[in-house]
Amino acid sequence: MDHLIKSSPYDDSSRIEMHEFVSSDADRVLDVGCHSGMFGRALKAARAIEVWGLEINPESATVASSHLDQVINAPFSDSAPIPDNYFDVIVFNDVLEHIIDPWAALTLAKLKLRSGGTVVASIPNFRHIENMIHLIKERDFRYELDGVRDKTHLRFFTKVSALRLFEESGFEVVRIVGINEDWWRPSF
Repeated sequence: MDHLIKSSPYDDSSRIEMHEFVSSDADRVLDVGCHSGMFGRALKAARAIEVWGLEINPESATVASSHLDQVINAPFSDSAPIPDNYFDVIVFNDVLEHIIDPWAALTLAKLKLRSGGTVVASIPNFRHIENMIHLIKERDFRYELDGVRDKTHLRFFTKVSALRLFEESGFEVVRIVGINEDWWRPSF
């Protein structure tokens, strides 16, 4: 399991660029793959909100538990003790591409959301121009330690396939926005 746990540039990031996507009237948020809980901590600092975290790394879950209302050290699955019909928002910040079956994860998320609840997700776009230039120039697919070609990604998505993922999982996609244009380091 250690090969699934890695350091990431997002590990201790509050992901401020994602906060605007969490509805201002949300009372309860679940941050799937919360790592050290900085995203939820920043949300709680900005407004009165209950934030739960789900994290598979036990050390990270321990750190997150000092920042969030509840932290569960488990994968996002039916066996995780997460209440049904409880959350207004479930957040997947760069998580769905690491999950074996993201369709099942989104189906499960629907059970955990209150009526009218939303999923907020950031997903690397495999068709990002920098990645396409790299593939054309190098004529090779080379995994990297981070970014779109992160070696821990189990799935790769484009804007179109990410949209299809959500639609096939029974969600209506309300908004798709490109973020972090300058975040990834040059790969060539």
